[in-house]
Amino acid sequence: MANMAQAIRMALHYGEKHLNVKDIFGQDVGAPLGGVFTATQGLETTWNAPLDERGIIGMAMGIAMTGDRCVAEIQFCDYIFNTIDLLKIAGNTNWVSNGNYELPMVVMTPVGAGIRGSIYHSHSFDSWASRLPGWKVVMPATPIDAYGLLIAAIKDPNPVLFLKPKALMRVRGEELLPGEPESEKELKAMIDAPIGDRSKWKANWPNIQDHIVPIGKGKVTREGNQITVVSYGRHLLLCNQAADQLAQDGYSVEVIDLRTIIPYDWQLIKNSIAKTGRVLFVNEDTEVTNFGEHLVYRTVQELFYHLLARPRVVAGKNLPGIGLAPALEDASVPQLNDIIVQIKDICSEIP
Repeated sequence: MANMAQAIRMALHYGEKHLNVKDIFGQDVGAPLGGVFTATQGLETTWNAPLDERGIIGMAMGIAMTGDRCVAEIQFCDYIFNTIDLLKIAGNTNWVSNGNYELPMVVMTPVGAGIRGSIYHSHSFDSWASRLPGWKVVMPATPIDAYGLLIAAIKDPNPVLFLKPKALMRVRGEELLPGEPESEKELKAMIDAPIGDRSKWKANWPNIQDHIVPIGKGKVTREGNQITVVSYGRHLLLCNQAADQLAQDGYSVEVIDLRTIIPYDWQLIKNSIAKTGRVLFVNEDTEVTNFGEHLVYRTVQELFYHLLARPRVVAGKNLPGIGLAPALEDASVPQLNDIIVQIKDICSEIP
């Protein structure tokens, strides 16, 4: 099974061959490195941009305004903050031009903690991104969803922000991508660049096929009727783990993988909360002005009389940054036990 980095690489290759992607660029995106997480190794249209995030976003906007499809990468989301004004302009271009200008651009950036990246390589960006009108924002939790969401993003006629969880880049999936060989060793030999001299190496791409995960559609990953838990990205896997562990103690936890942050699948969330009467929103962005807080607000506004307990958010601590020491990082972002404790506490509330 492919890991997430390999799935992204194959989706980009599909974009080059079938979706007219002509430029994939960013810091260290091109040869020989192929990205800090190797997600762009072996591709034909990659090139290395200067260390200039504003230049990368501005270049992507210019390419997209000509009608060409491109994928740009900000090496870590920690360095995307100085491009906010450009992201705002990219998001409103179609609207302010009365639909005359589309921007078929994808911006990829790794997000979140989990790799001991300390203060400059552990930020989240999903809450900030949710406030960028005109952008679609996706964050996969599995390789198959990373593949399908990235192809959907490339096909989209307007800007899509593809947030890839750093801690999941080497995690293998449980489903084969369309056209992926069954042997992990065979896939690695085909598309992973060797260590050392890569000057003559070329990827031997499998016959991968089209696969779409519709932007705006979530997925139930665990069925349950006692409480709804909504998450995405890295923490979706922790929520699944919590549900499986609590099932042994008689808890019935329904887990939803949002997959798309904007536009989010409210109908899926709404139906689930109406069934369970309880909800917990989980992500690792900081707790103040967290995207989960918006979901709580909407839950209370529209589903107040369905609720059996107050809705809650488990999120990262409101700190300036995340420390390098493992204990500091673990104390800064939600861990498995934090999720389990909150689920039990919510289920214990008596209406």
